[in-house]
Amino acid sequence: MSRESIKELQTATREKLRRFNALRAAEVQPGEFWDVVVVTAVDVSQRDAYELQIREKVDRKELPLGVHYEVFSDPPGSKIGNGGSTLYALQQLDDIYGTALGRLRVILIHAGGLSQRLPSASALGKIFTAVPLGDPLYQMLELKLALYVDFPSQMKPGVLVTCADDIELYSISEDKCVRFDKPGFTALAHPSPLSIGTTHGVFVLDSNEKSTYSEMANISCLRFLHKPSINTMRDCGAVCKRQGGWYSLSDTEFVYTDSTYYVDFDTAKSLLNLLKELGPLDCEVDAYGDFLQALGPKATIDYTNNTANVTKEESSLVKIRRKIFHLLKGTPLNVILLNNSKFYHIGTTSEYLFHLTEGVALSRELGLLSSAFSVHMNDNSSSGCCVMYSVLDPSCTVGAGSVVEYSRLGAGASVAGGSIVSSCWVSAGLSVPAGVFMHSLCVNYKHQTRFVTVVFGISDNLKRSVEAPAYMEELKLFGFSLTACLSHWGLKNEVLRFSGDASSCSLWNACLFPVSSDQKSSFSLSLEMLQAALSGSTFSLPKDTKLMSMQEALQCKNLEEMLKFRKGLYEDITQQKPNN
Repeated sequence: MSRESIKELQTATREKLRRFNALRAAEVQPGEFWDVVVVTAVDVSQRDAYELQIREKVDRKELPLGVHYEVFSDPPGSKIGNGGSTLYALQQLDDIYGTALGRLRVILIHAGGLSQRLPSASALGKIFTAVPLGDPLYQMLELKLALYVDFPSQMKPGVLVTCADDIELYSISEDKCVRFDKPGFTALAHPSPLSIGTTHGVFVLDSNEKSTYSEMANISCLRFLHKPSINTMRDCGAVCKRQGGWYSLSDTEFVYTDSTYYVDFDTAKSLLNLLKELGPLDCEVDAYGDFLQALGPKATIDYTNNTANVTKEESSLVKIRRKIFHLLKGTPLNVILLNNSKFYHIGTTSEYLFHLTEGVALSRELGLLSSAFSVHMNDNSSSGCCVMYSVLDPSCTVGAGSVVEYSRLGAGASVAGGSIVSSCWVSAGLSVPAGVFMHSLCVNYKHQTRFVTVVFGISDNLKRSVEAPAYMEELKLFGFSLTACLSHWGLKNEVLRFSGDASSCSLWNACLFPVSSDQKSSFSLSLEMLQAALSGSTFSLPKDTKLMSMQEALQCKNLEEMLKFRKGLYEDITQQKPNN
């Protein structure tokens, strides 16, 4: 990417942040911002958590005012995917706003899910993941709204669909704007290496419509490929050749990949009719693969039988896809080529650490800080770390590549490199090893407020499961077999309980973490277990200690107490900030 392109991207991004900051705490005028901001949740419990946090944000004037903020949960029962969530969200919007919906500009942010790859976002939601930016501190919700701040005024009534864990940056010339005013679907497209195309959606563009090779171009799309192989991209004519201009790539060959898309109101109405026709969904529908593959003049029905990218194959999926295909067939797919743009995903612990500490690109483009809304960082800590919304004693140290968020660290406490410490209260003198994830949750246990601190290795796979406890040897915790860790804690294999579905045993539902009476001792106890496993020494839990899994801790989480802890941090930080 040329120096000039980077500079333009940086300038455009900073201008969007400036515009959004001016709207925070302000009553927005009609047409100036979104009429409705919708966040989806996986269930009622998550919806309650999201509503509570949005209400607090509005009360603290951290968001634009005079906007309808809605949280819609998926119906109970089967997982329905972000496509199912889109359909149910449209249904709920229709129930609330009726005919007025035809005049509204809506942003729909998909934020449902367990966030197993970034567990610090599991309890309070990935859309509320902290970003080291802004005052008051940004979370992903503010960042998404800031980066799309130009869209509502250039959009006809309809819905913009996006996800909670990605960031799109782009720049266009001053005389241009991204307009969402065409019928059907209009998608943003980013030039990407062919390897990225294999894990995203890829647009096959009409070669007759010559691109101007400017920063932005509007073009119609012949068809959409979902996670295609490189051979498929070539066979379908999706591969483009770089011809100079604004491309943010060094590759001579590239494809245009997907991110966010807009649906005009009439098409949204037809999606509503689809839900009525389908009835209650009993399988996962993809808002990208299952909707967009039906669009464009070259779309074929073949994809409906391809279940290679489906996490759980249900017999009804092919039938539902066919109905979607026939309903949407012939609907236009317009594409806005953002030739000077970047797409970032921050949905995993390693991505989160990289972009907030090591990676210079996103940090430079957004103006990320190494210490944001915190006290008290000092010279002992590495410059390559990130501390957000935390209170640290001046004698603390935080190593390079580590993130500390929503936490308190006592005198002399230290965090080694490459770790995440989230929502923890770390007692004086304690040392967190390198490459670990530690996160404290408040839980309701036997009608009492208790605390659980989960601890994993940064690269542990929490989703990997075995079909019975007998195979737990295959699960790796901190890089060691789970059975080896148990032996260091004086626990026999047969004592270990797995919560939830007995036919799926994973680190996510392994009951490994002690339930404690307060947040400090919860952290200390889990840290002792971690240190014993890493050093090969033995550690015995206090008698009658109850052990919980991450899954269980989420099921009985005490949201109010967790937010109360954050409120205490907020008050301490605002009181101690230099300008106060």
